[in-house]
Order: sequence, then structure tokens, then C-alpha cells
Amino acid sequence: MDNGQPPPREESNKGQEEGNSLDWLLRKDNAEIKPAPMDTNVLMSRQDPDVAPNTDGKAFTRERVFNAASQGDIAQLHGLLDYLRVNNKRLTSPEFTDEVNGKTALLKALLNLKDGKNDTVEFLLDIAEKTEDLENLINASYKDPYYKGQTALHTAIERRSFDHAKLLVQKGADVQAKANGKFFQRDAGTGFYFGELPLSLAACTNQPNIVSFLMENPYRRADLTDRDSQGNTVLHSLVVIADNTTENTDMIERIYDGILIQHSKLEKERKVQLEAIENNQGLTPLKLAAKQGKIGLFKHILHREFSDEEMRPLSRKFTEWVYGPVHSSLYDISSIDTDEENSVLEIVVCGSEIPNRPEMLQIEPLHSLLNDKWDRFASKLFLMNFLVYLMYLIIFTTVAFYRKEGQPPFPVEDVPIDYLRCVGEIISVLGALWFFYKAIIIFKRNPPKFSFLYTDGFSDILFFLQATLFLICAVLYVSGRREYIAFLVCSLALAWINVLYYSRGSKQLGMYNVMMQRMILVDLLHFLCVYSVLLFGFSAAIVALIEDHPPGNKLGNGTRGRSFGLEPFKCQKPSYNDIKFTTLELFKFTIGMGDLEFTDHVQYKEVFYVLLILYIVLTYILLLNMLIAVMGNTVERISEESENIWNLQRAFTILDMERTLPKCLSSKLFSGVSKMVCIGSKQDKSRRFLRVEEKDWKRWRCDLGFIQDEDPGDHVKTPQPSKVRTPGSPWRLNPLLARIRGIRRQQEIYSNP
Repeated sequence: MDNGQPPPREESNKGQEEGNSLDWLLRKDNAEIKPAPMDTNVLMSRQDPDVAPNTDGKAFTRERVFNAASQGDIAQLHGLLDYLRVNNKRLTSPEFTDEVNGKTALLKALLNLKDGKNDTVEFLLDIAEKTEDLENLINASYKDPYYKGQTALHTAIERRSFDHAKLLVQKGADVQAKANGKFFQRDAGTGFYFGELPLSLAACTNQPNIVSFLMENPYRRADLTDRDSQGNTVLHSLVVIADNTTENTDMIERIYDGILIQHSKLEKERKVQLEAIENNQGLTPLKLAAKQGKIGLFKHILHREFSDEEMRPLSRKFTEWVYGPVHSSLYDISSIDTDEENSVLEIVVCGSEIPNRPEMLQIEPLHSLLNDKWDRFASKLFLMNFLVYLMYLIIFTTVAFYRKEGQPPFPVEDVPIDYLRCVGEIISVLGALWFFYKAIIIFKRNPPKFSFLYTDGFSDILFFLQATLFLICAVLYVSGRREYIAFLVCSLALAWINVLYYSRGSKQLGMYNVMMQRMILVDLLHFLCVYSVLLFGFSAAIVALIEDHPPGNKLGNGTRGRSFGLEPFKCQKPSYNDIKFTTLELFKFTIGMGDLEFTDHVQYKEVFYVLLILYIVLTYILLLNMLIAVMGNTVERISEESENIWNLQRAFTILDMERTLPKCLSSKLFSGVSKMVCIGSKQDKSRRFLRVEEKDWKRWRCDLGFIQDEDPGDHVKTPQPSKVRTPGSPWRLNPLLARIRGIRRQQEIYSNP
């Protein structure tokens, strides 16, 4: 028992009887049992049955010390120091630690705080200091795989006890100790991931006072660049625990900004950029927020703006000027644009596992950056690709229409039409190989998933099917099989359907195409699942009801079947005893084209009419009208969502064209005026920014975050030509700004004659 009272004599005798038996040999080792919670009052190690609990108050056992620590009763520990000195023991000796999980009396005391206090904590630390065992006791950690690495400092922080955490640090606690047990790992099921480090635990549990103390205490400051077993710093850990709720996001934003500000004040030289540290996956905190879809924190990091002069280098957004509701802002695009490897833009656009990536692309500066790319070069390339595809489609259609009849392969005759046909066939095959290659590259980058079909995977799969069918057609053609025609016409039909891929160049057509895809993959798919069951079920029932022959003309063997005698074959109209004909006829009823002609081959005409009428009611009246209603509801419900998905599809197209952009064309396609500017300061290197003009009707005149002069001048911003993409390269002066200044000078001259 762990309630501070000695066990009754009956329980003690019972334990001795069990200890003398052999039953304990059949039990599993305690280490194999799932560990109890770390604050349990049950001692995990097995008590030796031959050693009776101490009740005389002279000898100290582990149970007695643990009971006193859990109750916070110093009176039960009087004489413990003398006992340890006489017996040459320490509080970290095996006799006073749990042999299963390594729990010490100090951990036991910290786990049993009452109103944030436990008098035995200071008492135990004083005893450890006098026995020269202070460092070992403070930094002793759990040994079991579940809570491995958790120290007294972790426990004090988790119990939200600032006084005890401060005391432990003063006494020499390791501020870089890592709790890396299974309970503290990501995706561990039952557990809590916080980044293993004490600083990360304080940050993730919303304790800014402990965070501030660990960062600037005079004893041992926490290293913010230290990383856990997954390579995550304290900033990464904050990103991981974000859940996009308002309360959680506000808390994390305060802690995140507070750490950056305090670290900036402590490290004046800024030798280490906390937000530039990558984890084991090569992700910075910003990239990790993008990859995990933490849209609230992601937006906050991109829009972070400090008005304090000393903290401005930490900003990623600078307000340039304000006029009424119009705000001109400069957004830092470092690690965002595609000129850097594994950029934020690529992570969001290509991350098919991100649930809210269409909404993330609407956040500035991603939205304006994509529009800038589209206006400068992507729209031109997209139009060129569309025209090339139309030419390919015309050639493909002409080859399929004017194909030769007979047994393939056909020799090339010495006539112009055959040479043209051969050239067209070669172009068609090369085009199919190109589409097949691009689809494989896309599937490697983003493995196809059903959820991926809702965004951009639908078109990729159609292009892949088109190319695959045509390549199979080419193989069959070379092999001399006439079945190549079936694959040829199917590929041709898909090729014309894929023209809709280029509708994403127009907003209205692109949104219309998105709605079609959503209806096909959701509404129509559900309809077909139910409809196929009804169609096959009623078809089978009607076929079973129909007789093959009139009642007076049965087969000689008395069994139902179809006769294959030697009589001449007579052409007869198909009847309902054929499953294919019945299925087709019932499908005609669904679309209102069925034939209600009477048949004499029905055994029970009333049953036949009941089945037919019931089928018409369920499919033609009920299912079709439900489909129409569901589709109308889908159009109203996903109108705004369709625009976001269209933006995502266009963004994917922009990045795809940017990857395949030939270097010889880059100088021509990037010749437009760019909105990139470069700002340099004494404390920070040159950074590339994107100028964005926003309208906010709820936010009017405010203090400018960076540029406070009416006319900034050349010393603040240096324009940079769009064709130069290296950060820090100078640009020529913005012509528009120069023209505005010239007009102002002329007005000043005329106003002061």
C-alpha cells in the first residue's frame, strides 16, 4: 500500500504465503505489463516477500520514503539523512528507486503536488546535496520505454509549478534533457508529443513564464537550436501541436512570437536564424506548417509584422503605404518561391495529403505570387500548349478517320497519302509517349489517391488512360491484331475529353469543369452504384420469368433451354429471355425510351407488369429525380469551393510549366515588369519581397510597419529587374515611381514661382 500506513498483519501474512509458493514463477515479468500512468501511487517493482515492511521508524525502505513523498509529510522522513550516512546509501541507490521504471523519491514528490506544493521536494534536495548526490537525483529519469527520459524538470513543468522548475534549474537540472519514451512520440496513440525538451514542453503547455526563465536564467540557459529525435526545435514542436482552432492558434502565436523576440534580444548578432533550422525531413517551421495544413499558424507566420525598430528584421511583412482602405505591403518570399528547393509553394501545391491546401493558396503572398507568375509567363506557355495539343488532336483524329481497312500492319505505299498517314501515325505515337511519361512523373511526385481525384488527379488519370490505350493500340497494330481499332477509338474519345483540361485557363470554364468532376466522382458514382443493383436485379428476375418457347412447343427432353438443331436459322426479334436484351430494354425505360409491347412468353403476366412498373417507379421517377436534386444541391454548395480548387489546378499547371521551362526562353518570358523588390538593412542581408496591394474595409489608417516617409527614396528600396532572380541583385529604379516623383517636382516648381 502507498497511503502512508503500514499494511495489516493479515495482508503481510498473505503476501508471505504467496511468496513461499511457486505461483509467482508462472507470472509474466512486470516489465512486460503495460506501464501504469507516471503519477500512479502503485509501486511498480515487486516487494521482496522475505523483507517485512518497516514499522519501527528506525530503518528506511523505498516504500516508506515513497509514501512520505506522495503525502508531502516531512515528519516521516526525519532521520533519513543519518540513515543514509550510516549505511552509505544515496537517494538514487537501487534500494530507493523503482527497479521497473527508475522512479525516484523526488519524481514521486513532484507527481503529487497539492496546490502546487510539496514540502518533501526541498527536503529531499537538501538531503541529496548533503550526501553529494544532488546532480544524480535531479537528473534521474524514467527508464521504462513508455516514459523514458522524463526528468524531475519535465515533471515540474508538466505540473505547471514555476517555483519547483526554478528551484531545480538553480540546483543544476539539465535543461536539455530529452524525454523520448513512447508516450512522448508523434502518432503514438495515447500520449502527448511536445518535442522532448523541457523548453518545448513549457512552450507547448502555454507556460510563457517558464519559457522566459529557461531562455534567460543566470544558471544554465536552454539552447533553442537543440533538436529532438525527429530534428524538431521548439518552433517545430509548436507547429506540430497546432490544430487550427482559434484558441489553440492564438496561444501558439503568442508563444511563437515571444520566443523569437526574446531570442532576438538575447542574441544581438543573430548568428542563428531559428526559423531557418530544418528538421530531419528538411522542413523549417514555416514549411512544416504548410505540409501539415496548419493554416492558422501558417498565415500568422507569413503576415508577421513588428512595429518596433529593433524587431523589424523578424517581420515577414512590411506595410509600405496606406491610403484609405488600400494597403501596400511587402511580403518576404524567402523559402516560398520556387527558386529554392522544396519551397513552400511546391509543398502546398503538390501536397495531396494536405486537406485545406486550396484555402492556403488564397493566403498572401502565395495568391499574388501565383498571379504574378501567371501574368508574366505561365499564361503564354499555357496558350502555346493548348494550340500544340489542338494540332496533335487534329492529326490524331485524321489518322484514325482515314485508317486502312484490312489486316494490319499495312505497308507504306509509294503515294503521298501513305507518307502523310505514316507521319501522322508517328506523331500520334510520340505524343502518346510524351503524355505517358508526364503522367508517370506526376504519379511519382504525387501517388494517385482517390482524394487526389477531387483536385487535379482527374485530368492526370485521363491523360494516362489516353496514352496507355493508344500504346496498346500500337502494339496490337504491329502484332497484326485487328482489335487495335477498339483501343484506337477509345483513346480518340479520351483525347477529345481531355480538351477540357485546358478550360482551367478561364475562370468560368475552369469552375464549370471542377463541378463536373465533383458530380462525376460523388453524385453520379453513388447513383450508378444504386442503379446497377436495381438494373441487374430486375433484369435477372424478368429473364427468369420468361419462357423460351410457347407453352405448346416444349423441348423433347422436358427441360428449358435453347435448341441448336439442324433446322435453318430463322431471324427473330430478341425477347426478354436474353439477359443482354433485357438489361438494355430496362435501361431504355430509365431514360424514357422503353417499349411496352406485350409478350406472349410470360408465364405470369401480372407479375411481369408488377416488376416492370416497380422498376420504372424506382429508377425513372425516384432515382433520376434524386440525382437531379443532388446535383443541384452540389452546384450551390461547392460554388466557392470550386473556385478554390480551380486556383489549385491552375497553380499546379503553373509550377508544372515552370519545371519544364527551357532556359533559352526564360529571358523572353520573364521580360515583364516584376513586383519583386530588395530591401537591405545593417542588421540583415538583402531579402526578396513581393509587393501586394490589398483592400481592407475594416482597417483604415494605421501606423506603418516599415516605411514611414512620404517618399521612401532610393535608400529604402532598390527595384530589381524581373529576369534577375538571385536575392540581393540590384534593379533599375521603378519607372512608375520615377514618373510620380517627376510630377511632384513639377507641381512644386509651379506652386513656388
